Amino acid sequence: MFYGSVVWDPWLIVAQIVCIQCLYYLTLGVFMAILVGTRVSRMSLVYFFDYATITISTVTGWCVIASFLLSSVAGAGFLLYLIERAKKCLDFSATLYIIHLCICVLYGGWPSSITWWIVNGTGLAIMALLGEYFCIKRELREIPISRLRSSV
Repeated sequence: MFYGSVVWDPWLIVAQIVCIQCLYYLTLGVFMAILVGTRVSRMSLVYFFDYATITISTVTGWCVIASFLLSSVAGAGFLLYLIERAKKCLDFSATLYIIHLCICVLYGGWPSSITWWIVNGTGLAIMALLGEYFCIKRELREIPISRLRSSV
């Protein structure tokens, strides 16, 4: 893809935000089902949005933490395919986590657990940095010229 002049397209940006957010929660749900679902009798949105479930004092809490961190790694892959630009990865990652914070505040109140802030801050860093790394690797690939010269 050629990255020339950037065209301002707010609908594209909104669609990318919605896609990233949905894919993030989808993968978080898959990881929660695998890691947490086997440990609890009933899965609910509490594990997604309540800050009290992110704790280091129980094995289930560690499974919730692992689910969030694995979802941020998957989110970096989503950034590679949906955003495609290294300089936009931090913006979209921060937007995802700000929206997640807003949903958490609406669901269970302001997160007062330091563990919640550490896990989500680490997830943001993982998603942004790994997404930028993946995008830079893609942007720096050599452009094959051999097929263009063979037609001359």
